[in-house]
Amino acid sequence: MALIKRSELPAALQEGSPLLTAQVFLFFGERFLCKEAADLVQEKLLAMGHGAVHAIDGDREDAGRTLSRLMSYSLLPGRQLFRVSDSRIFHSKTVVEEIWTKAVQAFQGGNSGPARNHLVSMVQAVGLKIEGPTPLSEIPPPEWQKIFAFAKPSESLDWADQMLGEGGDQVKVAGANLADRYIETFEKGIPAQNILLLTAETVDKRQKLFTYLKKHCSVVDCSVAVGSGAAAQTEQKEVLREMMQKTLTDFHKKIEPRAVEMFFERVGFHPVAVVMETEKLVHSIGDRAGITANDVEEMVGRNREDALFELTDALGKRQADRTLTILSHLLEQGIHELAILATLRNYLRKQLIFRSLQMRTFPVWRSGMNARDFQNTYLPALKAEDDWGELLQGHPYALFMSFTKAAEYSCSGLKRWLAMLLDAEFRLKGSPLPSRLVIEELLVAMLKGSAKLPGRRDFVV
Repeated sequence: MALIKRSELPAALQEGSPLLTAQVFLFFGERFLCKEAADLVQEKLLAMGHGAVHAIDGDREDAGRTLSRLMSYSLLPGRQLFRVSDSRIFHSKTVVEEIWTKAVQAFQGGNSGPARNHLVSMVQAVGLKIEGPTPLSEIPPPEWQKIFAFAKPSESLDWADQMLGEGGDQVKVAGANLADRYIETFEKGIPAQNILLLTAETVDKRQKLFTYLKKHCSVVDCSVAVGSGAAAQTEQKEVLREMMQKTLTDFHKKIEPRAVEMFFERVGFHPVAVVMETEKLVHSIGDRAGITANDVEEMVGRNREDALFELTDALGKRQADRTLTILSHLLEQGIHELAILATLRNYLRKQLIFRSLQMRTFPVWRSGMNARDFQNTYLPALKAEDDWGELLQGHPYALFMSFTKAAEYSCSGLKRWLAMLLDAEFRLKGSPLPSRLVIEELLVAMLKGSAKLPGRRDFVV
C-alpha cells in the first residue's frame, strides 16, 4: 500500500481501487480532518455490503482486547469495522513534549478532560509507572529530562498530579511492546471481514509500527502546516475554505468574498469551528441564498484564544482603537475580566523575562539581530545557561519575534505595567466600580504611559 494525502483520498476511493481492499487504515494529523477522512472510508466500505462499526475510544482503549477482537471471527454478517479514535500506540518519547504542550493549553483553557487525556498519553508514551499521589512533581529535573526528553517546567505541577490521580485505570501501562504486538497480529493475518481504522493526532514517523503500516497498509496524511509563515497560512486557509465550501454546498448556499475573509479572521484555524459556525450562518439566514458580511458580523464570535492573542498584539503595537475594540469583543463573548488580566499578565511577564535576558553580558543581544543569528547563535547560548528553559521552547522564529518585541521595552516600564495590572485586579475583586470600566481604564493608562525604552539604556533592577 502507500501513504497518501487527505486531498487525494476521494480519488483513491473510486470503485475498483486497491485502497478498498485494505484491512488496516491509519489517519494521522489534524483531529477533525482525520475524523472526516475516516468517515469517508467507513461510508465507502459499508456501501459495498452489509457490516457494522465497533467504535473504540483510544483514551480508554485496552489495546490487548482490541487485538483479540480483531483476530476473532464475528457471527455478524458483513464487514466488521473496528474504529479506534485518538489511538495512542504511535506515541513515543520524541512527541512527548508536543503532548505536554497540548495538555497545558487544554488545562489553561479550562478543558480538564482533554488535559487529563494528554497527560495520560504522555505518561504512557514513555512507559512511566505511576505510583504515589504526586508522581510528576516529585521527579527531579535531571530525571525528568531523562524520562521525557525535555526540561522540567518550573511552575507548579500540582494540577497535573491531581489530574493523573483522577485518571484511574487509564494511567496503568502495559508491559508488553504494543507496536510489536500489532505488527505480529497483522503479519499473521486477520479475518477477511475484519477492518481496523485508526486515527491519531500525533505520531512518531520513525516508529517501527508507522513504518510498517506505510509499507503494508493504507496511511492517510491529514496534517496541516503550522505556524504563522506565509506558506503555512496559505495551506491553513485552503483547508478552511474547503471545509466551508463543502458545508455551504450541502445546504445549497453561497457566501460573498468579503464575508469569507471576515469569517476566517474571526474563527482562526479551527476546522471543526469553521464547520459549526458555517452551519450556524446557514440556519440563521433562512431561505436566503447568500451569506453577507453583515451576517458574519452578527452571528460569528471571535475565537477566544485568537482574540486574546490579538489583544496582546494590539497592546504591544500601542494601537489604542484596536485594543479597545478587541476588548469590547471579548467582553461581549462573556470572557471574564480576570481571564483577560491573566492573559495580559502572562504576556508582560514573558516580555520582562526576555528583556532581562537581553541585558546579560553573555550571550550578547544586538539591536537589529536577524533571525538566522538568533536561531544559530543567540538562542543555543541562552538554552545552554539552563535558565527559563520552558520559555525558550517552541519555534525559533516565533521566539525571535518575541525577543524583538521585548527589545522595544524597558524593564522598569514593564514592571510598572505589571504593578498597574495588579492594582486593577484588586479593584476588580473588591471595588464597586463596573468591571468593564476598571479594565478599560487600565488599558488606556497603559497605552497613555510608556514602557518603551527612553533615549538612555535601561538597566535591570
